[in-house]
Amino acid sequence: MKINELILFTNNLDKQIDFYSIILGFQILNSTPESCSFKVGDSILIFKYRKDVVPYHFAINIPSNKEIEALNWLKERVAVLSFDGNEIIDFSNWNAKAIYFYDIDKNIVEFISRKNLNLNSSLKFSTKLSINISEIGIVTDNIEETYDSLIKINKISVFSGDFDRFCAVGDDQGLFIIVNNKFKKWFPTGDLIEQSDFSIKGDFNFKYTNGKIIEVS
Repeated sequence: MKINELILFTNNLDKQIDFYSIILGFQILNSTPESCSFKVGDSILIFKYRKDVVPYHFAINIPSNKEIEALNWLKERVAVLSFDGNEIIDFSNWNAKAIYFYDIDKNIVEFISRKNLNLNSSLKFSTKLSINISEIGIVTDNIEETYDSLIKINKISVFSGDFDRFCAVGDDQGLFIIVNNKFKKWFPTGDLIEQSDFSIKGDFNFKYTNGKIIEVS
């Protein structure tokens, strides 16, 4: 599944612009007083100003062999979020390794190296090596209903999990991380999960608003 464009909302637009462009080094594609877009590999990440927002979780694919370099690079710039004392989380059942950190809004951002993609690089790590946006969290109180709404738009299969607490749907290129906020908290921090609006373009084109998927052309 391809995520070509992801729109998130922020009430700290200027600080987010500085964080993503200066600290993380993502290229700004366009900036206005109300929004800013960044090049994230083959994807575009857009932040739009909104007064009331809650944190998101999203992930960025990095080269399959770069998690150690990415960790060292990140630790020079941000505080890495560990789990059980581990700064690199080994998802052996996904054949992937991930690193987590907060941005300005306490969105949980993830750099993940997926071994099944076999996309290696010999270059020194920076965010210029980012491959694409590969995950966005969808918060709901009914995972099966949300999944049914997705498959009305396009074919997509369950990658991991179930319809009770957590269900990842898609593939290594792109996943919807559907979580039930009655039973689940955000990994790896244990932060409370709240529904957060976003828009997406790619193999799926929709707005997620007030817990509902609204298809757009």
